[in-house]
Amino acid sequence: MPNVGSSHVCTFDVTAPDIDHMGHVNNTVYLRWVQEAVTAFWTRTAPGDVVDTVAWVAIKHEITYRAPAFLDQQVEVLTLVERVVGAKAHFEARIRRGGTVLAEVRSIWCSLDPTSLQPVRLARSVRDLFFEPSDKPA
Repeated sequence: MPNVGSSHVCTFDVTAPDIDHMGHVNNTVYLRWVQEAVTAFWTRTAPGDVVDTVAWVAIKHEITYRAPAFLDQQVEVLTLVERVVGAKAHFEARIRRGGTVLAEVRSIWCSLDPTSLQPVRLARSVRDLFFEPSDKPA
């Protein structure tokens, strides 16, 4: 994962409802973890007044599964902003258990006005919050 923007880590415990008929975490749970991690990243990064004025919807996920997770394990989701273009934010996420990468996810999210549900561009000052000074796109 290239270090192009700010990152955020969320930790999740694997619980019984996460397990499928094959005895490991169901694929849809990985996506739920990514959704929760991206949401937590946004809440942590954006000012409170901005958080309340923007809703996010995932418009694309590309996931590569590497290894399974099992009941009573703990996983981390490292979320990284790749770029923000217009109303779209491109995220990368790495789901891991210790040193083992369980899945890699690339997602595109669209920022919406929560009332009209129409796409809305983030102000440059908000977009810049996702990037370290040396990582800001030109």
